Amino acid sequence: MNLPAWRSQLHDPSFRQGAADMLGAGLGVGAWGLVTGVAMVKGGMSTPLALLMSLTVYAGSAQLAVLPLMVAGAPLWVIWLTATCVNLRFVIFSSMWRSYFAHLPRRQRLALGFFSGDVIFVAFMKRFPRPEPRPEQLPYFWGAATTNWLAWQVPSIAGIILANTIPLSWGLGFAGVLALLGIMLSMLGDRASWLATAVACTAAVAAFALPLKLNILVAIAAAVTAGLAMEAGERALRRARARAAGSDT
Repeated sequence: MNLPAWRSQLHDPSFRQGAADMLGAGLGVGAWGLVTGVAMVKGGMSTPLALLMSLTVYAGSAQLAVLPLMVAGAPLWVIWLTATCVNLRFVIFSSMWRSYFAHLPRRQRLALGFFSGDVIFVAFMKRFPRPEPRPEQLPYFWGAATTNWLAWQVPSIAGIILANTIPLSWGLGFAGVLALLGIMLSMLGDRASWLATAVACTAAVAAFALPLKLNILVAIAAAVTAGLAMEAGERALRRARARAAGSDT
């Protein structure tokens, strides 16, 4: 996106609306970013490398998932597989973004994919539930994405720079867990997501004894399977009800 186009986005009312809709979740995202920044340095990563990871990876769940594996010296394939599994949800997000942004040039779509996030996705879908392109959708996305990026990067960079001066007694890990819970609960809008969450929690605890944090992979696999099975069952039930209603008429 060129500079004039970006300036026009900034002055669009939908841009400001997207930014405003993300302010509520900004505190949780910021706490999560701060914890991740501190964890990267405390885990033995150098400050320049941690800064590079924060700015280029920009995926809090994946970063927190692979950090213990990196500290434990896990094989590279385990680290890559874990990060891939944690980020599989973005494949689903991308398939749903397609209905809104498929008409845009590839460069813009790649930028949208990089700056998208869980909370942005939820806010966008609530604002635009009908899967059809509208002129205000792109500025709304960038307003939400800009707020989310700043809410993440500023605390994350602060955590990286100040990691050696922040004592562990502050309980930032617990604060990060609370932030994640708040974000997660805001995304649970149907029975399939609730079931997937319950299955993931149960599987993670049941497989806790596995080495290299492999219980995370088990929990993800179990949650995805349960969620897909739930959605398939609901679709089959709706089709059966539709056929029944058609036969009654």
